[in-house]
Amino acid sequence: MRVRAEAGLPIKKKTSILCAFSIEDTNVAIGLGKFNKKIDQTISQSLKEIKGKKGKIAIIHSHKEIPSERILIAGLGKKNKLTSDVIRDVVGNITKKIHELGIKEFTIITPEKISIKNDQVVSAIVEGANLSLYDFDLYKKEKSNKKEPDLTLLTSDKNAQKIIKNSITISDAVKFTRDVANLPPNECPPAKLGEIAKQIANQNKMKCTVFSKNEIKSKRLGGVTAVGQGSKNEPRFIILEYRNGKKEQKPILLVGKAVTFDTGGISLKPGEKMDEMKFDKCGGCTVLGVMKAISELKLPINVIAIVPSVENMPSGDAFRPGDIVKLFNGKTAEILNTDAEGRLILADGLAYGIKHFQPSSVMDFATLTGACIVALGTNVAGIVSNNTKLATKVKSSSAKTSEEVWELPINDDYMDMVKSKVADIRNLGMGRAAGTITAAAFLANAVGNVPWVHFDIAGTAWIQPSTKSKSYNSHGATGFGVRLVVDYLMNQK
Repeated sequence: MRVRAEAGLPIKKKTSILCAFSIEDTNVAIGLGKFNKKIDQTISQSLKEIKGKKGKIAIIHSHKEIPSERILIAGLGKKNKLTSDVIRDVVGNITKKIHELGIKEFTIITPEKISIKNDQVVSAIVEGANLSLYDFDLYKKEKSNKKEPDLTLLTSDKNAQKIIKNSITISDAVKFTRDVANLPPNECPPAKLGEIAKQIANQNKMKCTVFSKNEIKSKRLGGVTAVGQGSKNEPRFIILEYRNGKKEQKPILLVGKAVTFDTGGISLKPGEKMDEMKFDKCGGCTVLGVMKAISELKLPINVIAIVPSVENMPSGDAFRPGDIVKLFNGKTAEILNTDAEGRLILADGLAYGIKHFQPSSVMDFATLTGACIVALGTNVAGIVSNNTKLATKVKSSSAKTSEEVWELPINDDYMDMVKSKVADIRNLGMGRAAGTITAAAFLANAVGNVPWVHFDIAGTAWIQPSTKSKSYNSHGATGFGVRLVVDYLMNQK
């Protein structure tokens, strides 16, 4: 989408449709100003009709009495509930309406001097507009109309154009993440994910290394080897290196689970909704999307991404309940359920990254546990951390981007729940208790004392029946986490 900032008065703006916002029960269109008696009366009547309620839109035809052909007023809801995400959602609905009407360009009056900082308002407008028309139709004969209208923001903010550029880059990375996550399993085995990572690296001057099945085994990545051995689609271990910070600066490590399809293995899942297990690669897709964004933003930092990728299938070669697997960090893991496979490949990714790259901090992302959906639903991701300072910064970025997270505890009692009688650790906790936390406790064995945050995005990575409807999210993958993590990384020095 093409977006630009422009200073000026609404009354002088020549545009197909001039858009403004209204707060509930105020009868004022923010920043719209006065036109002439006839237009002003029509605007006043429209404001009374929609009452500023969120989701309500009024369109007024100017009949050539002003440079703008039409005026659109959209309600933002109650003032005490106004957030950047409300603006993002409302702008998404505006953009869809503009697209539906076949209008090729539109203008939005940026609401200023409200309870939200200008930079967050501009970002929310751009993201809402750019993400709202996303539609995954790669495999449909009849394509949707993807001709996006051009957008002009009327604003007095001198930094607006820079904010717009960054927001387009970030929201484009979200769309990229959705595209990869939505790929069906027959089109996206682990090898394909490796090819996509190489493409990103080549386009953005990053180093990319992809280990094959034999290399994975020779490097003693036992978790990846075990999970991947049941499928004819061989595993891959993907490493992306972005180095644009000081040479002596320790990198930040991102690790993403990418199970390109998860049947559960020998511990076979029920058939219902198994098609959704193409989304078990979403953690890895989030990491790839983040790397795309930060390299295009040219952030002055060092970041390493590791994406262990497998297909978890039942076969005569598949790993079994009762097996004992030796992980990269040297610890042995008793396999109680082959459907608890993500923690095995993540543990290898974490341990390998920490040993070889000596990171200052670590984040991992995974559609890891159904227990997280039971605990938090499908609109909030669970996080577990061993470092209060890091977790606080993550929550700050979560608040800014409206990608919600909730921190769950971890202590020695939870660590004890993954101890095994026949190996060092076990890949399930004790029964159904604290399933999300015990999965994180398993990973903590691979992390040690390095500052670490684990994201369980099982509920938020794709649209599910209980997912809250938002105009900028369509069916399929959401790209959850990209905006949050990029915001966090943009604030690192």
